[in-house]
Formats: sequence, structure tokens, C-alpha cells
Amino acid sequence: MDDRAARLVACLKEKGLSLSVAESCTGGALAAAVVAVPGASAVFAGGVVCYQTRLKESLLGVSAALIAEKTVVSSEVAREMAAGCAKHLQTDCALSVTGLAGPPSPDDPAPVGTVYIGLRTPAGTQAKRFLFAGDRAAVRAAAVTAAMDCLLAALQQSQV
Repeated sequence: MDDRAARLVACLKEKGLSLSVAESCTGGALAAAVVAVPGASAVFAGGVVCYQTRLKESLLGVSAALIAEKTVVSSEVAREMAAGCAKHLQTDCALSVTGLAGPPSPDDPAPVGTVYIGLRTPAGTQAKRFLFAGDRAAVRAAAVTAAMDCLLAALQQSQV
């Protein structure tokens, strides 16, 4: 079990907040990290793995026009994924992960290793861009760690 995930679950419990996740390139690894923590069910509602673009649209409500304009590897899509996840899974907080872990995509100009983490909290919605080095597994693992770090930092800085 990741100590980071345990700290995240404890922080959510302390603040009385719930969490859901929307994952693309991490394929469920973020949800798996959270549910590895005993007692995570007190705060974790669930997650959506929307690897294909059409599922980002139909399950999370991401705008097809936005995807066409910005591509799925963008801060705008990460924000919409997080907001849609929180709305549809009815949670206080949501994390989203969208990116390119490799190989390069003919549909997206982003370099391999580009990942956007979307974050929805009661304070609002934001996204951060990361560029991770390494192979596919390393990029995915780094994205999971970064997502948990983003939410932990936001919760620790807020008065929620």
C-alpha cells in the first residue's frame, strides 16, 4: 500500500469529503491505489475508466467540440473529466487523469509522457500539466502519484 494513498484517505476522512476518479491513461491504477487502503470505502465512491474518447463524452459529459479543438490530452479536457466525474458520481472531490503514456499517437501532437491531472474540490476545478520521463509503466505510475499529491496539496491548503 502506498503511504500517499493512506494519507489521502485519512485527509478526506478528517475533512468529511468524498472522492471519485476518472481515468484514461492510468487505466484504473489510481482507483486501485486508493482502494488498497483499509477503510477507503468511507470516502471513495468509485471511478470511471474512460480510455476511449467516446466514453469521456458519454459517461463524463466532456464536450465533443472541446475534444476536437484541444484533443483529449489537454488541461481543458482534464478539468471537464474531473467536474463530470464529481457530478455523476456525486462526490465532493474528483481526480481525473488524461495523457499519453506511449507510444506516440497520430491523433495527438503531445509528446509521450504528457499527462494532465484534473482536480475538482469544493473550492473549484483546476488542472495541472506534467511531463514524465520513462517507459509506459513509469509514466502511468508517476501519473498516479502526481494525482494523489495534487489532491493532498489542495486539501491541506484549503479550509474545507
